[in-house]
Amino acid sequence: MSKFSRYHLALIGMAVLILLMSVVRVVSGQDDITSSGTFNAALLLSVPIGLAGLGGLWAERSGVVNIGLEGMMVLGTWFAGWAGYQWGFMAALVAGLIAGALGGLIHAVATVTFGVDHIISGVAINLLGPGITRFLSEVLYKEGTAAAAAGAGITTSPAMSSEAPEISLPLFSAGPDWLGSLERTHWFLVSDLAGILRGLTHDVNVLVILAVLLLPLTFFVLWRTAFGLRLRSSGENPWAAESLGVNVYLIKYVAVVISGAFAGLGGVFLVFVSTKYVEGQTAGRGFIGLAAMIFGNWRPGGLAAGAALFGYADGLQLRSSGAVTSFFLFGAILLLIYIAAKVRAMVSSGQPAEMVARGTREYNLIAAAAGGMIVLIWLWLTVDKLPNEFVFITPHVLTLLVLLVASQRLRMPKADGVRYRRGEQH
Repeated sequence: MSKFSRYHLALIGMAVLILLMSVVRVVSGQDDITSSGTFNAALLLSVPIGLAGLGGLWAERSGVVNIGLEGMMVLGTWFAGWAGYQWGFMAALVAGLIAGALGGLIHAVATVTFGVDHIISGVAINLLGPGITRFLSEVLYKEGTAAAAAGAGITTSPAMSSEAPEISLPLFSAGPDWLGSLERTHWFLVSDLAGILRGLTHDVNVLVILAVLLLPLTFFVLWRTAFGLRLRSSGENPWAAESLGVNVYLIKYVAVVISGAFAGLGGVFLVFVSTKYVEGQTAGRGFIGLAAMIFGNWRPGGLAAGAALFGYADGLQLRSSGAVTSFFLFGAILLLIYIAAKVRAMVSSGQPAEMVARGTREYNLIAAAAGGMIVLIWLWLTVDKLPNEFVFITPHVLTLLVLLVASQRLRMPKADGVRYRRGEQH
């Protein structure tokens, strides 16, 4: 299938998805499913996940596994909060980037230069990040300091002295707010589209725009430049790249430092949203970002889809715990489409012998999907509201389910996690 047709297929899939969401909204009566508030929250929650995932993409495409993204995000949050309260949001942006990049540099030194196991190094950084930031907080934010007088504590920094600007789309999302007016009509599909577009264009932080632009920029650099070809070849076969004159050590260093900078940028965004550093505010987003990258098959487009999925699930449960039950109906509809596609494929094959050979497996899959659909419809009809404990873990359960499904089609870089030594081909 050509790239042109794949893009069209993706657009058709997106259109079908929006149509299904509109149907679920009308049937369930849960307007928050496609409300601008939900999608605005989803956008805010997707950005740090997406940035952490981009960090993992850069590192792993060069052959270095980076599970230390969480620790690098923590470093980014603390230094962004510390610089932000003194010099404003631009200083917070620079400090968070540098702090994350330093975390990436530590990981590169350990894995590339000294050959430490990539997982062990990543775990060490995840332990080191919170430890360093807690130590710095106790030293710089203790009672009697200027920071403490400005409202800091051992677990929080003072509020930033200036906040990052937010932008709305003129006429459509601000001023007359045409999209908001359409959303309030609750018309089928029309108000859903208006709510989605308004949520993505109303009061958008400038860092969100930067994060979105980094996705196509990453694709261009890694898949359309000579540097990107060298980086990806270092992750596929570093010894072959070395034989062609590529400085694999340098490429890996650059990629992992950039990886840390992206993770640090994700931490900066969390500080921008809350206007200060709060201990534990990353809440595992570095790990979810890594899951989004794996779900996206180590490509920026798939990564964006994974981050959006996790962000939407998180945003929906924050906006309305009752609306989370609509996932049951949504899942039932998807299973119905799956069953219809399977039956159509079996009927149109027109080869009885082949159908008999693989019939048992196909029928078992259809039966399992039908059973799952019945269970989901029953849950939707009988469960009015999920307990808060289940609502809270929805994004994490979704992470596990998505990885379980996506694992059937994944292909990681061949030399990802392999210890590289110049001239020592394995």
